[in-house]
Amino acid sequence: MTYFKTSARLSLALVLVGLGSCTNLDEKLYDRITPDNFLRTKDDVYRDFLRTFEHGYNTVQDAPFQLQELGADQLMTPNREGDWFDGGQYARAHYHTWTVQEGYINATWNLMYQGITLDTNSLEDIQAIDPAQFNMTVAEQNQLIAELRVMRAWYYVRLLDLFRNVQIITKVKGEVKGPDQSTPQETFAFIEKELKESLPLLLAKGDPGTEQFQGRWTKAGAATLLARLYLNANVYVGQDHYPDCAALCQDIVSGKYGPYAVESRWDAPFDWNNDQSSETIFAFPGSFGRSHWQYEGGMYFWMLPPNVPVNYLGFTDFGGGNSRYALQPGRDVDNNVYSFTDGKPFIKFQKYADDVRLKTYKNLGNSTREGMFLQGYLINLNGRDTIKSTRGYNLYLRDQVGLFKYTKPGQVLANKTSDMNNADSNSGIPLVKYPFYPSSDPNKIEADYAEVRLAEVVYMLAECKFRAGDRATAAQLLNTVRRRNYPTGSPSLYATGGATLTEQELLDEWGREFIGEGRRRIDLIRFGRYNSGVWWDKKADTDDHTKIFPIPLNALNTSPQLKQNPGY
Repeated sequence: MTYFKTSARLSLALVLVGLGSCTNLDEKLYDRITPDNFLRTKDDVYRDFLRTFEHGYNTVQDAPFQLQELGADQLMTPNREGDWFDGGQYARAHYHTWTVQEGYINATWNLMYQGITLDTNSLEDIQAIDPAQFNMTVAEQNQLIAELRVMRAWYYVRLLDLFRNVQIITKVKGEVKGPDQSTPQETFAFIEKELKESLPLLLAKGDPGTEQFQGRWTKAGAATLLARLYLNANVYVGQDHYPDCAALCQDIVSGKYGPYAVESRWDAPFDWNNDQSSETIFAFPGSFGRSHWQYEGGMYFWMLPPNVPVNYLGFTDFGGGNSRYALQPGRDVDNNVYSFTDGKPFIKFQKYADDVRLKTYKNLGNSTREGMFLQGYLINLNGRDTIKSTRGYNLYLRDQVGLFKYTKPGQVLANKTSDMNNADSNSGIPLVKYPFYPSSDPNKIEADYAEVRLAEVVYMLAECKFRAGDRATAAQLLNTVRRRNYPTGSPSLYATGGATLTEQELLDEWGREFIGEGRRRIDLIRFGRYNSGVWWDKKADTDDHTKIFPIPLNALNTSPQLKQNPGY
């Protein structure tokens, strides 16, 4: 700090001396970066283009992930003997009692608008260039412009989802004041227009030039975002757009925008080579040597209990683990299944006992694994010892929450309290959706983050069919994905005709397929359960104002155009 202050004083003195010794101040400035002096080559144009994509990683992890998951009925961050209390922020998220000053709400708002600002700035740069001067075609320029508009729409879909009443930014250069606050209807119409106008200018999967199109928007990606918007239109603006959603999804499934296919293994969309997956529509690239934020950036690494990464998985690069997230419990401390309908995610998986995802997660060698959950006793890699918590007791991971500590399975626990403030390292089943291969494995941290995959398109189409009264087709569509979770000929597949596919089952199936993917909140809202539903340590809300979050206090203080959302 002293260095910078001294440099500033010296610079000011030099400027004053210069002003006293000359009168010609028409100097060329070299300390400003503008499109004229920054964009000199084609590579510069692409560097400019990619800035918002690089930032986009940050708008999925940590704070935005908390907003989508911790107020819903699947994941939790309880107080584990003093760990993760953090001023009560996670409890407030769970109980829907957050305030306008929550750090994770403010961080989410800022992250989204940083991405929008970067995106819009690059958009203005690339719209202004003469492509011929950069050895680019007009079609290539239009492709970049379309992708930036889609990327900005991706930010806005989530802002609309979380806050509803936001500001639409379409210009940043020379602007000194933010725009007026837009209504949900205006923002919905803006997103719809951006996506519809951009889609024809994008490339489809398989078009020349898309062979190495990792982390870029294609026609199918834009169409899926538009389908997401339409799926939730009743929530956002009170309009039914299910037929529009179904039409887009059918086009994607039918191959109009490229050859996509559902993977035959449940873990393939999340595995180390998922950049080559036929199911991946849009993903953020990841690798150990470069960006792997989805593993450690407040997300999947933080689902691993103490000592599990090193002693059970053989993964030593990130430290010892600390259970930040786990599944909410389906059973009380006496091992009785709770009577409420919502929540209980592990019980929902156990409804179909032959689900291969129910196996305990285990690395099998050669960049392969099995199972999606950690449960029960875990044996050390030495083959003898049980993994222990940092407090010395053996880990016995269970679908319950309480102070179990040294209590063995089957023993009666005297303390019957099971709530957000009374947990230990044994409380809750941890999720391992993206693999953690041993540090010696060449593909230990290599998976891309699958933001958009074909399974979502299939499920959206199935829901549209269900809401239109066609349960048979809905069940058939869901089974095209579900069959990979069960042995051949399994009775767990939905029966022909769809008689067993109720609204509750459809909501539960969304939860099973997309658990831990940062979308549970909006699914609950769409099914009318987010505020009225009851799950572990969570009563129904007195009203529904918390289905959207408050505009952060910092945003209100800096933008007088903004008005607070109702109820806050």
